[in-house]
Amino acid sequence: MKKNIFAVCDLEVEYAFNFMDYLNQKRNLPFEIQVFTTAESLVAYGKENHIELLLISDKAMQREVRELGIGKIIILSEGVHPPELDQYSSVYKYQSSSDVIREVMACYGEEKSLNPVDFPAMKKNMDIIGVFSPLGRCLKTSFALALGQILAKERAVLYLNLEEYSGFEELFGKKFSANLSDLFYYVRQGNENLVHRMNGMIQSVNNLDFVPPVRTPSDIQTVCWEDWERLLQAITLQSSYEVLILDIGGGADENFQLLELCNRIYMPVLNDTMSACKITQFENLLRIWNKEKILEKTEKLHLPFHADNISPESYVEQLVWSQLGDYIRKLLRKERT
Repeated sequence: MKKNIFAVCDLEVEYAFNFMDYLNQKRNLPFEIQVFTTAESLVAYGKENHIELLLISDKAMQREVRELGIGKIIILSEGVHPPELDQYSSVYKYQSSSDVIREVMACYGEEKSLNPVDFPAMKKNMDIIGVFSPLGRCLKTSFALALGQILAKERAVLYLNLEEYSGFEELFGKKFSANLSDLFYYVRQGNENLVHRMNGMIQSVNNLDFVPPVRTPSDIQTVCWEDWERLLQAITLQSSYEVLILDIGGGADENFQLLELCNRIYMPVLNDTMSACKITQFENLLRIWNKEKILEKTEKLHLPFHADNISPESYVEQLVWSQLGDYIRKLLRKERT
């Protein structure tokens, strides 16, 4: 089925096409992207095609555009726009493309109810990859972030960190206005618009999308299985993601059920005696609880040492070209043969 239309109209040609290039890299957006640099070309197109979402500069807005029956109009504002445009949501033009699209999706998600006919599942199956270890300090999250960035070069990938203490705001050097705690709030409210709400929270690094993790440990500890099930079902059926990476910590009470959902599981391990004993305890517990299928799809990994004397701001992106990144590329090539 054809995707809905997300149109962008800006009289500044270079800005319009640079923004289009960014949008075309965002494989998770459930829209077909169309870009216009004149209001006349937009109107001509809109008369023949239904536009679900329009991001338009205040200078390009005309009466003919309002008459097109567009699902949602958002003004791309330079800071001050005419009072007659106050009826529309607006986003500031001169910020990063990622911030613009995140605000656009947040505006869209606030008002638009999800229609399964308008937003069909873009695929039948999603590859769910679990990264888990009962050990600490084993490069689990570094591996998951590097894996996600490498896979995101060719596929639409969403990464969820389920740890109690992720350190992501410190790692990325920024405060996140919304995170996984907010997403679960909408889950518990029975919000039928979860994917659009989530799209308004998405952050990206090297084309890898992620929802910022929780700030408070209790926010991940108190998530019940029904909430996990509903969220993962929405992501699987209503988003355009092809791969979901779950970086599973020790704080979620539903770890075993989450691991059972995964198509495959990577488990970083260490060679010392104490670590071996902990791994054995975990494996014995799985057998006691009749969860042997988790063991069958788990691959233990002895990851190469990764120097961590890198500034937090560049750490995540440099993972791709580190020894760890080389290790992951070899791992993926081996799995494909």
